[in-house]
Amino acid sequence: MLDTDIGSNVDDALALGMLLGSPEVELVGVTTVYGDTALRARLARRLVGLAAADVPCYAGARETLTGRPVWWAGHEGALFADLAAEQVAARPAADFLVDAAREGGDLDVIAIGPLTNIAAAIKAGGKFRHVTVMGGRFTADQPEHNFAADPEAARVVFTSGIPATVCGLEITEQVRITPNELVRIRAAGRIGVALAAEVEQYWRYRGQQHNIPHDPVAALTLLRPDLFQTEPVEVAVSTEEPAGLSVATAAPSSPVRVVTALDATAVGEEILARICQSASPRRSSSAS
Repeated sequence: MLDTDIGSNVDDALALGMLLGSPEVELVGVTTVYGDTALRARLARRLVGLAAADVPCYAGARETLTGRPVWWAGHEGALFADLAAEQVAARPAADFLVDAAREGGDLDVIAIGPLTNIAAAIKAGGKFRHVTVMGGRFTADQPEHNFAADPEAARVVFTSGIPATVCGLEITEQVRITPNELVRIRAAGRIGVALAAEVEQYWRYRGQQHNIPHDPVAALTLLRPDLFQTEPVEVAVSTEEPAGLSVATAAPSSPVRVVTALDATAVGEEILARICQSASPRRSSSAS
């Protein structure tokens, strides 16, 4: 299950493409969070369709638990015509998450946006097998966006006792998408063309010729743990200013692990290879 604020930073779309190109993954759903979540869900559904997949997409929480203002880049969905025609699920994302978590207790969640949906599901009794989180910055006294957007939600997740792996900026920033990688992405069928256009739009927005695939790197920790090193920790997230500041403290018995190192070259190649595979037709997803 993927929980995402897709549409702003292009790395969410790249993570979705990577998961759609991962044969061992059965994606039971995509939930969206933060801001215009209906638009985000329609964008996710469009990309799923371009990969010839059939994955339900659910609009989730628009506002944060703390009521902090939502950051909106303004280019979300701009490259796609008729997004309003995309059919997204009528059920709220939180209801889907709770029900899915209760069905067998074997739901793995990859959370690559603010953790509002995940925290709401936990508060409503959702019990996930594992939560993979892109968030935090554990080697500098600066908050990271996902945690700063909703620090209370992050606190709920990391104090829930649910097993989790968290990948911070100090790890994800070791991988780059450059024009060389973009050539390979664009060659991956209809979804590759769409993803490449999204990347170029984001480059124009940032005034640069590269981006960091934060979310694909974090998601890959679930699929290829052999490419990463992790340590058990307790994660504390500040709800006071500077909100979202994250600290990891060694805790051998903790169910939470923080990524401490990666094979950057192998991780970058694995992300690209899986995105390129996303052009292959996939059957409907029905299990986690």
